[in-house]
Amino acid sequence: MWAEIKRAPNRMLAEMWKQYFEGEGIPSLILPEDGVAQGLRERCPYRVFVPWAKVKVAEEALRKL
Repeated sequence: MWAEIKRAPNRMLAEMWKQYFEGEGIPSLILPEDGVAQGLRERCPYRVFVPWAKVKVAEEALRKL
């Protein structure tokens, strides 16, 4: 299961969060806010997810910023 950890206003920022979490060793997933991943949807809001087991680690990584 995945837990939402962050929201981003567009795909570029969502990708940046994904790279940050993965750089910290936390697997992550991004999806458009409406849940439909069709084509290149650059300007719609996105949600960033991490596995449930890594939520505390992700929260600690966010506190480091």
